[in-house]
Amino acid sequence: MAFSELMGRVGSKGPFQFLNTVLLSLPILCLANHYLLQIFTATTPIHHCRPPPNASTGPWVLPKGLNGKAETCLRFIYPPNASLPNDTQGATEPCLDGWAYDLSTAASIVTEWDLVCDSRILKEVAQSVFMAGTLIGGIVLGDLSDSSRFGRKPILTCSYLLLAASGSGAAFSPNVSIYMVFRFLSGWSISGIVLSTAILNVECLSIQMRAIMSTLMGYFYTCGQFILPGLAYAIPQWRWLQLTVSIPFFAFFLLSWWIPESVRWMILSGKFSKALKILRQMAAINGKKEEGKKLSVEELKLIMQKEISLAKAKYSIADLFQTPNLRRVTCCLSLAWFSTGFGYYSLAMGVEEFGVNLYILQLIFGGVDIPAKFITVLSINYLGRHITQASCLLLAGGSILAIIFVPSDLPTLRTVLAVFGKGCLSGSFSCLFLYTTELYPTVIRQTGMGVSNLWTRAGSMSAPLVKITGELQPFIPSIIFGTITLLGGSAAYFLPETLNRPLPETIQDVETWSWRAKKPKQEPEAEKASQRIPLQSSGPGLDPS
Repeated sequence: MAFSELMGRVGSKGPFQFLNTVLLSLPILCLANHYLLQIFTATTPIHHCRPPPNASTGPWVLPKGLNGKAETCLRFIYPPNASLPNDTQGATEPCLDGWAYDLSTAASIVTEWDLVCDSRILKEVAQSVFMAGTLIGGIVLGDLSDSSRFGRKPILTCSYLLLAASGSGAAFSPNVSIYMVFRFLSGWSISGIVLSTAILNVECLSIQMRAIMSTLMGYFYTCGQFILPGLAYAIPQWRWLQLTVSIPFFAFFLLSWWIPESVRWMILSGKFSKALKILRQMAAINGKKEEGKKLSVEELKLIMQKEISLAKAKYSIADLFQTPNLRRVTCCLSLAWFSTGFGYYSLAMGVEEFGVNLYILQLIFGGVDIPAKFITVLSINYLGRHITQASCLLLAGGSILAIIFVPSDLPTLRTVLAVFGKGCLSGSFSCLFLYTTELYPTVIRQTGMGVSNLWTRAGSMSAPLVKITGELQPFIPSIIFGTITLLGGSAAYFLPETLNRPLPETIQDVETWSWRAKKPKQEPEAEKASQRIPLQSSGPGLDPS
């Protein structure tokens, strides 16, 4: 396609692309700290009711539950050995004087604001509020970065600054309500970072380099998962930990001034001089300086003439459902994104439930991403995108359902299944970010990514709330998580293959290209040429992306 040919002239797999990917990936290294932060800042230590102020100095006996363990939310009104009538001997009451916590554990929002017993739901609500921020941010920021007024880079830069400010603000929160507000803003800003980073990375890469560089970027997130347990172990106070993971984004805000804007977006928005300047810089860094000097504004207009005329049309979320193939893509991707976020955070945020050391298990959960992403990049390059995507979700759903049948006295086996499922879902994320950018045309690509991220955030926001159903029956959450993940894997089989295909530039390209993908691989040259002719005359109102 036109833009792919233009990028080929200045180099689409050279040092410029490598440096651009590294600059975009450094902040991703610290994003895992925010996504998974509440694993450590919201730990619930062993606790019990404080005895009344007038209690004797001796040990205060606690009532026993049906499982034979001491109650954490009730205490005796009177000491059990007191001389009282039989009907008041075992009378209990709530923890009217607060709770006593295991002092050997780290301080968390749970111990500071007593998020236990009747208030324990606030812990899950806080994580859901954070995910709600990522959901709403994806809707708003995705649309803004596609508009000709803003673009990708300003959204990315402002998102870095907002995450730094809101993350630092959360560290000084006086109560859980203010804490949730700052966490919501953190989630909002993270959506801007994720969406803009994925688009800025993939739009300047060759077809062959997309999968490799997208996976490289994913490994930065994986390495971030190794950093978080070390920081949490070294900084047991939750406020200092919150501040430590937020301050680096002030530096990333300054660093973002060296990240170039999307050339494709600038051309389609009429900013030809700026686009030409970046293309010449790209050519110089990639060793094609003379080729860059040959380019001119007039040539850019000529090469991208069709795409520029089509870009004048206004697009919205409704255009994701404009044609049959786009409707199919949008619906199937939405279910795949929702189930991936839903299943991923059910496992990632539930590490306390497996009876294994929290810090070690988080390292294992991070470590499984290394082989998972490596296998994923091999699979998407040789087997294809839609087979890889569907397989990751189906295997993950199966492992989550299998945990139901493993008794709690076998924590090692339960942990193995959880780690395997988490690895599959990590591979699903890696594939989805690449797959989604390849399925949507350019001028609605960011909108499509925004809507897709909306669904994964809706899934991740729902996951903590679904865990509350475990109070009815312990196996209910796993049934819900596993079933939804299997449905997402089934939907992925209905997506078209994008292996070795150029990025679509118009909505008509998606229709023709998706239909053409069903054709036999070997076609006569005359037939290929006849299929390309209508593409050159597609009328205005179709999306050039």
